[in-house]
Amino acid sequence: MVFYFTSSVAPAAYTIYMGKDKYENEDLIKYGWPEDVWFHVDKLSSAHVYLRLHKGQAIDDVPKEVLIDCAHLVKANSIQGCKMNHVNVVYTSWSNLKKTADMDVGQIGFHQQKDVKMLTVEKKVNEILNRLEKTKVERFPDLAAEKEARDREERNEKKAQIQEMKRKEKEEMRKKKELEELRWEGPRGAAPTPVAARSVSGLSEAWWR
Repeated sequence: MVFYFTSSVAPAAYTIYMGKDKYENEDLIKYGWPEDVWFHVDKLSSAHVYLRLHKGQAIDDVPKEVLIDCAHLVKANSIQGCKMNHVNVVYTSWSNLKKTADMDVGQIGFHQQKDVKMLTVEKKVNEILNRLEKTKVERFPDLAAEKEARDREERNEKKAQIQEMKRKEKEEMRKKKELEELRWEGPRGAAPTPVAARSVSGLSEAWWR
């Protein structure tokens, strides 16, 4: 089971989701999208919360209010963190998550520590949590199928972009060739005009243009 929430604090709404337990977290890690941002309470056990970015967005484009929503949600789903104030929450792109065979279920590391960001939740804000809770939806998604559909769509888009680029290149080559032919032929219907003459070995030779 995966829990889905909607953050509407920015002009464009965002989807936030998290697994029910550490076993589902494994699937979320495995089938995450490049557009996903992962959140976790720093140095404490907590839920793995994901934010799905809009197409073309980078992690630095996320509005601060949306980050705060995610941070409060992950803090509220930490057995220890939910009772504390001044809780640090780390977040990073899904692509920066590192999972190795020797790690425990639900455990994760990072490829690049420098790409891990942090924000602090000073204290619990019920208004934020209540707003998110009202949007909560429980689903049993086929994460593998959704990831494959997403990747297939991306492949098709890239293929279409390459085809369009080739079409434009071909069109440019055609126009260039036509322009070169026009320059070679000169104005249609115009007769060659002698511009100079000289004698070579007793024969008259004209220069034409």
